[in-house]
Amino acid sequence: MTAANATKAARARKAVRAAARLTAPPGDRWAAVFGRIAVYSFIVALISGVLLLPFFRPDMTSVIYHGSYHKLDGMPMSKAFQSTLDISFDVRGGLLIRQVHHWSADLFVAAICLRLLRAFFRGRFSGRALPDWLIWVALLPLGMLAAYTGTILPDDMLSGGSLSVITGVLLSVPVIGTHLVFWIFGGAPPGHQIIGRDYWVHILALPALTGALLLLSFRPSLRWPRRARLDPLLPFTCAVLAVLGTIAQINPVWLVGPYQPGSISAGAVPDWYMGFLDGPLRIMPAWELSIGGHPLALGVLITGLVVPALFFTCLAVYPMADRRIVGGWPPHGLLPPTPADLANRTAAGVAGITFYSLLWAAAANDQIAYHLHLNLYMVTWIFRVLVLAGPALAFLLTRVICHALAGRRREEELHGRETERIVRNPHGGYDEIREPAHRAAPPGADPPRPAAARQIH
Repeated sequence: MTAANATKAARARKAVRAAARLTAPPGDRWAAVFGRIAVYSFIVALISGVLLLPFFRPDMTSVIYHGSYHKLDGMPMSKAFQSTLDISFDVRGGLLIRQVHHWSADLFVAAICLRLLRAFFRGRFSGRALPDWLIWVALLPLGMLAAYTGTILPDDMLSGGSLSVITGVLLSVPVIGTHLVFWIFGGAPPGHQIIGRDYWVHILALPALTGALLLLSFRPSLRWPRRARLDPLLPFTCAVLAVLGTIAQINPVWLVGPYQPGSISAGAVPDWYMGFLDGPLRIMPAWELSIGGHPLALGVLITGLVVPALFFTCLAVYPMADRRIVGGWPPHGLLPPTPADLANRTAAGVAGITFYSLLWAAAANDQIAYHLHLNLYMVTWIFRVLVLAGPALAFLLTRVICHALAGRRREEELHGRETERIVRNPHGGYDEIREPAHRAAPPGADPPRPAAARQIH
């Protein structure tokens, strides 16, 4: 390696370390990294969205298309879908901006998920960290809703299918379901107002709420900076989104065509962040009750409203249940305090991830059956069993692994780390050379003890 390359590598490492240190909470730099990536993705989404505003028409009035995409020439469609095609094929750089906007929304939700996972497994969600945890938990459904409302705007077949799913979920709500649908759609769905109403929610209400929560989560450094400097994560995030928008196609609405009420595109799957909401709708049995002569569609109500409500509620209230799950508080009476078992928290986190992942994978049950040449109903029943049994098995297996690793660490602290070097002692026996288990020591601490020998019988 030449001196110039070595210098560049050293600068890159220094920039990465500096990026991890900026506004980082003590001992949790990666959480700060994911948080700043979410902020920068949100900024890119705002800027790209503003650039798209002059060209998009949130109007459901029917027109006949005569544009650059000849495969749809002469087809009736809404002005919203027509303007989306014009942005993609006729506006210079329009398709790039559209795709960067879509990718930034996906990255925003992904960064929030990674930050929550980091804070959870590090146990930084209680005490002074509780408000920050609640803010980011609230940002997760808010970011998902903001991205979801954006995918509805083009008025293509995928967005129409999404609206049909939402309509079914709302109609399953007892007593007020029908009134909610008519209030949101301005009449019988799909109506002629939903795109215009969704437009203002997407560009004003949700960005304002998201920006306010991001500002509340900001923790400025107490030290006054000597000079202003650019966060290396900002150009890195922008560059990644620009590359994705250039080479990775996303949401090609011209391939699925304009929305036609009563129709649905084959093989349609939602964006990745909505998969765990679509999955339970596909695998839930069609249970239905009749109360006072009124049907109650439990197959839709439970999966469309109860499951996501419980999921986000458990995320928000987990810090209050963590001490009971982990232990470490003095029991009643004169018994000694119960030692904390952090394996329970890790196992609970893995069980939650398993539950989420199985529901997410179930959203592609038809694609799995098609590509693997399996029976669709068999795949559906497999997911039904896995969703119920998978989290419990993941909890037990993770707890066993954590306790095994903890026992191994204790063994290494007591007897040293195995080196697999065997020597013969003066008495004719054989000893294994063991190294001390090196752990992070405070400055000024004594150096580790020399290697010791353990007799092998």
